[in-house]
Amino acid sequence: MAGITVAVLTDVGGAHLEAYLAGLAVTEEVAAVVVADPSGASEVSAKKLLGAKLKSFERDHAKALADHQPSFALVTVEAVKAPPLIRAALEANCHVLAEKPSCVRGEDFEPLARLAEMKHRNLALALANRLLNTVQTARKMIRSGQIGKLYGCELHIVADQTRLKSATYHQSWFADRARSGGGHLMWLGIHWIDLIMYLTESKIVEAAGFAGIVGGQPLKVEDSAAMAVRFDNGSFGTITSGYYLDKGYHSHLKIWGSHGWVQLEPHGGEPLVWYSTKESAPQIQKYAGPVNESSYTPLIKACVRASLDLEPQPLTGAESLHALKTVFACYRAAETGQSQKV
Repeated sequence: MAGITVAVLTDVGGAHLEAYLAGLAVTEEVAAVVVADPSGASEVSAKKLLGAKLKSFERDHAKALADHQPSFALVTVEAVKAPPLIRAALEANCHVLAEKPSCVRGEDFEPLARLAEMKHRNLALALANRLLNTVQTARKMIRSGQIGKLYGCELHIVADQTRLKSATYHQSWFADRARSGGGHLMWLGIHWIDLIMYLTESKIVEAAGFAGIVGGQPLKVEDSAAMAVRFDNGSFGTITSGYYLDKGYHSHLKIWGSHGWVQLEPHGGEPLVWYSTKESAPQIQKYAGPVNESSYTPLIKACVRASLDLEPQPLTGAESLHALKTVFACYRAAETGQSQKV
């Protein structure tokens, strides 16, 4: 099978760019990569990470799409700049993987999801944790009924406050809601919001809670959010999302059901533990399988292979849109003091 050509559409502030380039470099189905960056800032790293796979480095996004006719595009730019680039890639008949959130309003992403569906192209936000081995194991366990009917869940993802104290960060797009769409909940919390819906195969349909700045830094986004959510299966959950630590991450997802529970702690704890009364001798069990060290490379490989109909798409445009809508509903709830439908 001949490999495909991939266009990487980026610019200053393109998040996780090196991880994306490294993933493309080792994806066998990718024969050539065209990197388009008007700033030129990524040329050195593109050459280093892609080697012979780098077909061309361009300064113009439209020219890269027109001249090289890629079948797949990877978009990583400031959130506010992403929608027109995603549209251009879709209109050029590319499948698209985009750095989240790729918009600052849900209304900007919704037509892109419709366009992708109309053109039979895959569109996914880079919500990479779905493909972690522990997540796949937990999902199969829940789907098989090991913990029974789902009752409720709690999740938190907490990162470092240290980054927020940098003057450089204060000037970055991550610290300005007009450019980023939101703060911690949009940048990191959205990963856990997507994960809990993926694990439970249930959508969040309503949200209530609070969001704001607790650390005192001069930000135009929240550094903290505490939310309560309702799922379409009738269960409830709580979400804590914030920059609180001096370094590193604390993360946790726990799901309770009528016959037990499942717990994931991807950063530093036991990766996966569970308990099921459906076992003949119920006891807490620990996952002993392989643990992924990288989440982006498996996602890139899966999305590229899906574009070739070699495996299912790991994340759809509709699922990406619902994760975004959930975050925006949380923001509306915090601003209005009233629960909001997603």
